[in-house]
Amino acid sequence: MRFDILAVFPLAASAVNIISSNDDGWAESNIRALFESLGAADHSVVVSAPAENQSGTGSKEEEPTVLTEPCEFNSCPSGSPAVGSNSSEPRLGYVNSYPVTSIQYGIDTSGPKFFNGAPDLAVTGPNVGSNIGLAVFISGTVGAATYAAKDGIPAIAFSGASGSQTSWDSERPHYSDVYADLATNVTNQVVAAGKPYLPDDIWLNVNFGKVSDECASPADFSFVLSRIHIAVPLITPDDVTTCGDSRLPSELKVSLASGCYASVSVGIAASKRDADAEMQGVVLKKLGNLLTCLP
Repeated sequence: MRFDILAVFPLAASAVNIISSNDDGWAESNIRALFESLGAADHSVVVSAPAENQSGTGSKEEEPTVLTEPCEFNSCPSGSPAVGSNSSEPRLGYVNSYPVTSIQYGIDTSGPKFFNGAPDLAVTGPNVGSNIGLAVFISGTVGAATYAAKDGIPAIAFSGASGSQTSWDSERPHYSDVYADLATNVTNQVVAAGKPYLPDDIWLNVNFGKVSDECASPADFSFVLSRIHIAVPLITPDDVTTCGDSRLPSELKVSLASGCYASVSVGIAASKRDADAEMQGVVLKKLGNLLTCLP
């Protein structure tokens, strides 16, 4: 079921140029759903994602090579060039390499062909499965987002707890549309808050909870400002003060809470660790009424 995001969520203040990638592969259902959802919100989107599933490859990089076997889900034939695109929609592109190499190609080469310049924003995912806590160090979806942030492109990594690897040409799972529209909502909020969309070297790690009968539509979900890594008592500095507390809940705590929640964490791209209270505060102001408190 495709949601009418124009009815569910307001559009961003202005449309922007967005480079999109993941680690699950260019032909996976989630990234295609997000491509459509962001496009419906009037953003200009170019996908530059791995030709194959590259989950768990972190921040690895490697020169793209000619395919010696078909792309995932037979989305391109064996012998295809190292980089290519969909014949009917050239904004959907693949790179036969890791996620970081893929988004690098999108930022430097394929994106500018459509944007007439660098992208304004980078989004990765929605990943098939959560990227919570220590998982950020090995996630290719996170690796691509942090590469973009270090390259000066504001970046958001999206992940969802529901689902499994699904082909673009299969019946689209309901969760793919829910996650895509939730991701579009976050993107619109960041853009509407104005430039700079995020501080330098800062990225957002967003994890959506499971889609279920109780959490069936984007409107059912609430966003909670969180921290990536569990704080160490007496060692970890205070977080930004919100919801009456100077310690944000961890992504793990949000994921285990009863209800329909998505965690939003503020990370440092260079280290993939939590940003300080000042940077968390910048994001808190930008996201504004999108955020809620855990009960």
